[in-house]
Amino acid sequence: MARLTASRVAAHQPPRSVARIAPAIFTRLYSASTSLSRSDIESRVLDILKGFDKVDPAKVSLNAHFSNDLGLDSLDTVEVVMAIEEEFSVEIPDKDADEIKSAVQAVEYISKREDAH
Repeated sequence: MARLTASRVAAHQPPRSVARIAPAIFTRLYSASTSLSRSDIESRVLDILKGFDKVDPAKVSLNAHFSNDLGLDSLDTVEVVMAIEEEFSVEIPDKDADEIKSAVQAVEYISKREDAH
């Protein structure tokens, strides 16, 4: 009679049910087109300006200059640029932010940013 070793005993035991957990696989999905339409950017920028407390909504237009036409001072302009950053989920460097002085300049800047949402 052959001696039963541990490996032979294990080979003759019925299989146990074992719960197997699949590893989690994380993926990031990107849409095919991430660019915004110019008209969408324009309307969102104009809405930001119209919603600003110190701005008369009747004076808001694409060609409106923040200080000359809308009466905003430099601190107000910084607040508008920050609102644009938040709206489009971008960070505008100070050098570029200093150059945005009108609605059309803001629209042009955002339209060039591929990471704007």
